[in-house]
Amino acid sequence: MEILTAIKRVPETGSKVVLTDDHLSIDTTSLGFTISPHEECAIEESVQLVEDEGGNATVLTLGSGDATEQLRSGIAMGADDGILLETDEDEWDPAATANAIASAIEDDDTDYDLLLFGNESADAANHQVGVHVAEQLDLPCVTGIKELEVEDGSIVAEREIPGGSEVYELDLPAVVTVKEGLNEPRYPSMRAKMQARKASVEHIEPEKEAGGLELVELEVPETDDSPAEILGESPEAAENVVDVLEDLEVV
Repeated sequence: MEILTAIKRVPETGSKVVLTDDHLSIDTTSLGFTISPHEECAIEESVQLVEDEGGNATVLTLGSGDATEQLRSGIAMGADDGILLETDEDEWDPAATANAIASAIEDDDTDYDLLLFGNESADAANHQVGVHVAEQLDLPCVTGIKELEVEDGSIVAEREIPGGSEVYELDLPAVVTVKEGLNEPRYPSMRAKMQARKASVEHIEPEKEAGGLELVELEVPETDDSPAEILGESPEAAENVVDVLEDLEVV
């Protein structure tokens, strides 16, 4: 199988976000970066499928040259090669990102059987790129997947819904967006990390289409730093809990 997994360079989960003075970007001076958790599962799934079915697993990202670090992380996890759609520091909205990815896939000599995306990125959480790419390439798409199996020329994908699950069968080639929990991403060994540093990464300069969304301003949500109140340590504390719930009009 030929599998392409699209990933994104995002700030490490749990990092304190500090904005630049113009509120148009994040101050990355003291931030670490990683791959979105959903996309780590997408990489792991691609590697497992290639191990079982044979073929090639490719990781792709759109971003600045720094995003090569995340591509090499994907290669250290077991992907075979990486593609960087190298851009400047400007923000690319979901539509522009999807256009660039779809164009790169169309220009690629490889006939991909399966395109994997994270259900949403850990920073913007737009839930759009995978669906846009599927639409542009006229491929079937299913989102939010927690189970995935490959059968002769098709895939069976399952996603959770309230009270149960939905199961889809799609002919290949197809697009799937996966959620964290699909699998347990492997932790690459030091040897794999060292080898990934030497791996070749293809660089492509995509064209950004005019129009689309314009970033006006970023804002960090307010946090509640007030201390927690201990209502008690014995069964008698239940009355205090009820009082609080009544004040909140929960009961």
